[in-house]
Amino acid sequence: MNTRATSDGSINADDHLLRRWPLPDPGDATDKDDRGRVLLIGGSIEMPGAIVLAALGAMRAGAGKLCLATARSIAAHVAHAVPEARVIALDETSGGGVITPSIDKLPICDVDAILIGPGMQDKQATQSITCSVLSASPSVATVLDALALESVKADNWQALIDKRMSAHQSAGSKSSASIVITPHAGEMASLLDIEKSAVEKDKQHAALSAAKRWTTVVVAKGATTHIANPTGEVWVHAGGNVGLATSGSGDVLAGIITGLCARGAPIEQATVWAVRLHALAGDKLQQRFGRIGYLAREIPDHIPPLMESFADPA
Repeated sequence: MNTRATSDGSINADDHLLRRWPLPDPGDATDKDDRGRVLLIGGSIEMPGAIVLAALGAMRAGAGKLCLATARSIAAHVAHAVPEARVIALDETSGGGVITPSIDKLPICDVDAILIGPGMQDKQATQSITCSVLSASPSVATVLDALALESVKADNWQALIDKRMSAHQSAGSKSSASIVITPHAGEMASLLDIEKSAVEKDKQHAALSAAKRWTTVVVAKGATTHIANPTGEVWVHAGGNVGLATSGSGDVLAGIITGLCARGAPIEQATVWAVRLHALAGDKLQQRFGRIGYLAREIPDHIPPLMESFADPA
């Protein structure tokens, strides 16, 4: 893979990079299982749309099969909104979170990528189900978003990471991590126990610190997005537009990352591609609607043609 490094050694996440780092080609003879199977865990009575947006992102990124696990009170509505999905209803806590089910009720061993977090409530309940799923799926690429990000502070986080890295290496993976976390500046500050201003002053340092501390790929979101992995590689994306700073946009991004992972892209590649595709979709919507006012639900429809545009290496 040819790259264009900046003066600080980071790599530009631009069109040049994507053309020289092609996504896995599913081929014309693959079925929906071969295209990639995704499990999304999220949603709540107050935020039912988040898991729907993430689901659209995953499917538009090319995943072939989709399962959604969400709060029982909204499961029927989610199933109606995403008829392509199998929907599993989970019992709820008094705080609006979901109760960790018997893990055998979730198709953890039958999927290629997992997303946890969009639209979830109840911090303790979210951490419980996140840690349970991470422990039960050590070789599955997993994206943590929104409230699930807090799980990196769990007492058993290092034990989970050690288990996953052992399984990851046994499977022959070349990626340096099996988990992606997707914090914006405020979330990053909370996770690192520092001021938000410190993150904004040196987001690259914050992303690298988090990646090494928790052995994850980190997407430090913002107008300029920094993607770091535990071995010290950093990709920088400068682009997109202010219109992407809208409710639900991050849910779509998390879904795109998960969908690309399910298709077989290494976790770093899936993340870099997703960030760039998400930004380019915003550019397309800006051309249509203007700088602000377009909706997160409109982002996913632009992903398939954008991926096609990079199929020709010329």
